Amino acid sequence: MTNGTAMAMHREVARQSPPPCMKNSVRELRGDQGWSQAEMAERLDVSRQTVNAIETGKYDPSLPLAFKIAALFGRPIESIFDPGE
Repeated sequence: MTNGTAMAMHREVARQSPPPCMKNSVRELRGDQGWSQAEMAERLDVSRQTVNAIETGKYDPSLPLAFKIAALFGRPIESIFDPGE
């Protein structure tokens, strides 16, 4: 592969949009508990911004964090996170 071909492939990959985030019910579950984002973040040992990003679908949590979230609400992961299609 020539350097030009490699650069063209890199540009094509960069143009592709990132994969969509999973849908989740974190906001609803947090609201049911009456917790603010900051309170939930403290319980999970993450930032409030991380909780916000998960709730708004801008960030998928790591598997360990998804397990922590599921444990916090006493639910299986698949009842909170929906990978979609």
